[in-house]
Parts: sequence; structure tokens; C-alpha cells
Amino acid sequence: MTPIEFAESKQDEFLNELLDFLRIPSISTDKESAPDVRRAADWLVSHLKGIGLKTVELHETGGHPIVYAEHLEAPGKPTVLLYGHYDVQPPDPLELWESPPFEPVVKDGKIFARGATDDKGQSFAHVKGLEAHLKATGTLPVNVKILIEGEEEVGSVHLDPWVEANREKLSCDAVLISDSSMYARGLPAIMYSLRGLAYFEIEIEGADHDLHSGLFGGAIPNPINELGRLIASFHDEKGHIAIPGFYDAVRELSQEERDGFAALPFDESEFVGSTGATAGKGEAGFTSLERVWARPTLDFNGIIGGFTGEGAKTVLPSKVRAKFSCRLVPDQTPKAIEELVAAHIRQTVHPSLKVKIEFHHGGRPVMTERDHFAVNSAMGALKKAWGVDPVFIRGGGSIPVVATFSDVLKVPTVLIGLGLNDDRLHSPNEKFDLENFFNGIKTSVYLWDELAQS
Repeated sequence: MTPIEFAESKQDEFLNELLDFLRIPSISTDKESAPDVRRAADWLVSHLKGIGLKTVELHETGGHPIVYAEHLEAPGKPTVLLYGHYDVQPPDPLELWESPPFEPVVKDGKIFARGATDDKGQSFAHVKGLEAHLKATGTLPVNVKILIEGEEEVGSVHLDPWVEANREKLSCDAVLISDSSMYARGLPAIMYSLRGLAYFEIEIEGADHDLHSGLFGGAIPNPINELGRLIASFHDEKGHIAIPGFYDAVRELSQEERDGFAALPFDESEFVGSTGATAGKGEAGFTSLERVWARPTLDFNGIIGGFTGEGAKTVLPSKVRAKFSCRLVPDQTPKAIEELVAAHIRQTVHPSLKVKIEFHHGGRPVMTERDHFAVNSAMGALKKAWGVDPVFIRGGGSIPVVATFSDVLKVPTVLIGLGLNDDRLHSPNEKFDLENFFNGIKTSVYLWDELAQS
């Protein structure tokens, strides 16, 4: 029996095992759930041993444990690190769930449970792909290392130092992650780039106390007015970010990429309509997909200041605060953007006002070259499993662990999303399509063979 035949013959068993995994409420944000998070880690250790992996370990951290495993019996073949996470988001608000979040229900060809797609279902598909090879052939065609953490939903706070301390243990040729979405139902994709992030908070202070607008308005600087002027200065009339030097390091889209994006099935009116907005708006000269995937942004996320209660109060506030963030693209860096933004603020705000700029956090954008052997292998595996040509896409958000692997291990990450954009991850009634789970297993089975031939 071939590995793919084994996987197809075990679909019911594999599904039931996933349901058992989903029943464990491994909510990493909830201290009271710590025993269940530990139980999920122990369950994984037992399961990975059961499928035939040679080395399976539980590593303690300052928080929830990391599960590590490896099977290194393919000399001369590539080594791939498979990453996933076994922790899940809190299920609140519970009243919006149509079935209990930790009592998985299968209906209409979908699994409904917290963690179904984020990330238990997706990462488990690869575990089953490995099992198919191990049970059918007794070995794996490539060398595989597995890292499944329990703190992704709380920022992976202990992962970076653990990866740094175990860089030799984790050495590999490529990283594989399934913790994202396909482009569309039935259309698999390789996500080859992610945007980075630079997050700021600014405080502008004028007088040392709030002032009566009738007595002082028009004569004393108003911090909220000044903030509005600053916000307006960040963009020009064409939607470009007007900070000097902001685009200097931006890696421009190739014509091949632009043509590929344009060929994707994309409905602009549906995209805009899904938000409740009446029209799109953004940087001139780029499509919506290009803006979201491959162009940097600067957006204000919140403003705090002045009188916001019921009724009216004619006041000049003494200070105002605002939070804003920049999405970054290759080859921008958070540090460089931090310096450019701070310089622009200090040059723009009136010198009579006190300005405090706080840089909260940042993350580098990452890009995997599309002609890398692991990418080619993944494309081949996806085509065999789904029966259609996969597409290349970028991601508008950030996955910090990808930058960590790039910085520490110096290897690319291949992102194979098995979920769908409507899977309601982080929301009530999270789901995972059975078709995606089973085709994800097939993708994994084919992938290990494709990598062995690369």
C-alpha cells in the first residue's frame, strides 16, 4: 500500500483523532486553562510517538511547553522543519456559538470547533501525512523536524529565545507552515511574502491643564488641532505616504507578479462590499490586491483626548494621544521606519508643543524566493492533491515566527494555507472544511516525496 492509499483508507480514523485533539480546551490566554494546555502538549507527544517518529520531546519554557520531534534517517536528502501551534483563542462570546466550542461537530462537510482551522486542523494534516509514509513504508523520504508551540495566541513570548538557544537542533533547509488560508475555495496557494509592522504611539501636549475655549481658543495651540494637521501631513492627495524617504527601501513589484495578481479571480465590488464600505480608496497606481499585499501603509488605529462625554464641553485639551501603525514590505525595516516617522513628526508639530513618541513593537517583512526548491516541491504537491494549478499570493498581515526563522535559522519559509477566509478563526463558529483537511493530508503526503526528488 502506498502512502497516499494509506491516507485515503484512514480518513475516518484521522478525522476522529482530530476531533479528540479539538476537544482539549488549550486556551493559552487563560491561566485557568493551563492544565488543559499542558494536556494538549502531552496528547501531541503521545500521538507523535504513536505514528512512529524516532525522537519526541517536551521542552519546558517560562510559559507553555514546546513539543519537538524529529526523524532524521534520509542522508543526503533535504531537512524540513514543520511548525504549528496547539494553543487556541478563547471561545468568547459563548452565546454566539451554534454548538459548544470544545465539543466538535461535523455537519455540511465542515468541522465546527475552536482550533479547527487555527491551527490544530491545519498542522494535524501534516502529522497525518507523515504517518502515512511511516506506516506505509516504515520511514520518511526526507528528514523532518517538528516544532509545535503552545503560545502562538499570546505572541509566542518564549519561542524566540528557545529558537535562538536551539538553532543547531533546528537547523534545516526550509520551514513549512500551514496556519493561513488558500486564495479561494478549491484554489490552493503558496504565500511567498508577508508584510512587516511598525507600531507607534504619540502624545502631544500643550498647556499644563485643559483651557476654556472662549478665553484661550485661537491664541493657545490646541493639541487635537495639531494632531489633525499631523495626520493630514502623512499622505498626499494620491494616497502616497508623504514622509521623506519612506519608500526608499521598498522592493517594487515585478511585472510577473503584477500579471499574476491580475489573473486571480478577484471581485472588487465584492471585496469592498464585504466591509460595509461604499467604495475603495488607496494609493494611486495600484490595485486593491497590490495595495494589501505589496505596498506599505500608515494607518491611525485610535485617538484619545479631549471631551468625549455626552453633551458639550468647550475645552482646549491639554494633551492628546494617538496610536498608529505602518505595514512594511520587503526590504523595509522597522528601525529605519521608526527613525523616518519620528523625524517627520518632530519637523511637523509646532515647536511650542511637547511631543512624546513611543515605538511599541515591530516585525520585519519576509519574502521567500518563488524559485526555491521547497516552493517548487510545494507547488507540485498542491497540484497533485487538488487537481488544479496552485497560485502565488502574498499576505497583507504578519506572522512573526516567519521572521524569527529567517533571522535565526537563515532559511526560507513555505506557507501553505489550508484554511479559508470564511473559517471564522478567532470568532464564534470556527470551522475547517473536511475537503481541506483531507486534501491537506494528501498535499503533505505528496510534499515529502516531491522534496526528496528536489
